[in-house]
Amino acid sequence: MVMGFSIALIVFSLLLMLLVLMHKGKGGGLSDMFGGGMQSSVGGSSVAERNLDRITVVVGLLWFACIVVLGITMKVNN
Repeated sequence: MVMGFSIALIVFSLLLMLLVLMHKGKGGGLSDMFGGGMQSSVGGSSVAERNLDRITVVVGLLWFACIVVLGITMKVNN
């Protein structure tokens, strides 16, 4: 059980990194340093951006749940 959640945690971690890197810079911070601040943002988000936001939140919640379950499982086993 611990091995399964450990593998799931690794997969969710990699997926979460990929999803966060896919987001468009909102201005300010490091995104301006790499030219992200040059783009003009039109008011409102596209459907693809909103779906990316939703997927990122779901994967983040699954990542957090894996960490909690792994912590509880390891505490009970030891």
